[in-house]
Amino acid sequence: MERRTRKPGFHSEGGSEPDVADVLAAVRRMIQPCIQCGTCSGSCPNEFAMDYTPRMLWRLVLSGEVEEIFHSRTFMLCSSCYTCTLRCPRSLPVTDAMAGLKQVAARLYPDRYRSSVEFSRQFMNSVRRHGRVDEMEFMFFYFAGRKNPILPFQFAPLGMRLMSRGKVRISLPSLSGKSVLDPIFRKVESMESAS
Repeated sequence: MERRTRKPGFHSEGGSEPDVADVLAAVRRMIQPCIQCGTCSGSCPNEFAMDYTPRMLWRLVLSGEVEEIFHSRTFMLCSSCYTCTLRCPRSLPVTDAMAGLKQVAARLYPDRYRSSVEFSRQFMNSVRRHGRVDEMEFMFFYFAGRKNPILPFQFAPLGMRLMSRGKVRISLPSLSGKSVLDPIFRKVESMESAS
């Protein structure tokens, strides 16, 4: 079973995993002062692909529209670039609020968000091992984790284009060696478990 990362503001009493209602309440408190100016939406590089703009998503959160929020793709498309947080005139922790919604979604709807959780897990494993993403290894382990033998073939045309342009190198997956980042990952894990 995967280990869930806890963000600041999402801890429950006694150090146990926060419950869904607590996290939603924490997200609501984070964005309560939102003035609906739309700066987050105008700043978001992924807004074009979202079904609701970030501003619209915050209105849904403040209104308590739980089903509408979690049937949206908006928060899962957040790339955590922090542009919205940096540009927010109220200095709201918008990116942390999006992360909170991702945590709740993974717990409420594990089947719906399984591919996103697996993608994130394999991405971070690759960074931990190599200090950067090894694209071929990352995709190998991602597709293996999805346990769908047809899935890689759906991405084959894209993979061939990337390889022909030299964007992805062909290499075998490697699990050997420790990354220079491994001590940093271990320190973060120990800090998270202590809080």
